[in-house]
Amino acid sequence: MADVLTPPIPSDAPASVPLTPLGKVIAVTSGKGGVGKTFVSANLAAALAKLGLRVLVLDADLGLANLDVVLNLYPKLTLHDVFTGKAKLEDAIVRAPGGFSVLLAGSGMVEYSRLTPEVRNDFLRIMGGLVPHYDVVLLDTGAGISDVVLFAVSLASEVIVVATPEPTSLTDAYATVKVLVGQQKRQTIRMVINQTARLGDGRAITVQLQQVLDRFVPTEPGRPIKLVHMGDIPADPAVRQAIMRRQLLMQATPSCPAAMAISQLALKLEETVISRNK
Repeated sequence: MADVLTPPIPSDAPASVPLTPLGKVIAVTSGKGGVGKTFVSANLAAALAKLGLRVLVLDADLGLANLDVVLNLYPKLTLHDVFTGKAKLEDAIVRAPGGFSVLLAGSGMVEYSRLTPEVRNDFLRIMGGLVPHYDVVLLDTGAGISDVVLFAVSLASEVIVVATPEPTSLTDAYATVKVLVGQQKRQTIRMVINQTARLGDGRAITVQLQQVLDRFVPTEPGRPIKLVHMGDIPADPAVRQAIMRRQLLMQATPSCPAAMAISQLALKLEETVISRNK
């Protein structure tokens, strides 16, 4: 897949990840499923690619992967084949609609639902081969706080937590942030609020979560937690239509309100995060 990777990934890619390239890795995660995390990852990748960036999305949801469904792709090779040595990394990477690259996981990878030393080393080897060849790598993680999800998030320099205004989603988002602060000592976590009903809802929600964190989550002196509101994605009937048709929203209806919001999110990420790490 020489057209996908520039330059080609060497077959003897290192088994560890240098710290500097990790600045190009952004984890997209959520406290609970069903909040649109994979939808955001895929369409954000398309919006970033439209800005001229070399983008790859790695499906890091090893147990219940569905990025292939969202993108209407039928891969012959997946992350499982790379992990088991049946395929080379570069052969498992495919071009997605929207002008970005993807490395798909395949559903039901039960043997990768726990963070064994083998899974950890496989992840590190894959990341070591991917990161140097892209401007940004998006990790579409699983939902929740399993050890596999937390390890995938730990590989990223930036974390985006996707939530909706529903109380259950916000409760789980709070729990996720609390764990990331406690275990990974993160100070800055970026929030995207999906399916908002009114302009400004997401910012108000982020402020409320910040207040709860300030009150109940202990931090080290001089290391406060900062939630950064990156944007809202409004509830939009075009989203459901695109999902049902297995199309990227950014291609199906690029001028609808939700697509415009994702374009603004991509621009904000490029200006505040990605440009620092080129």
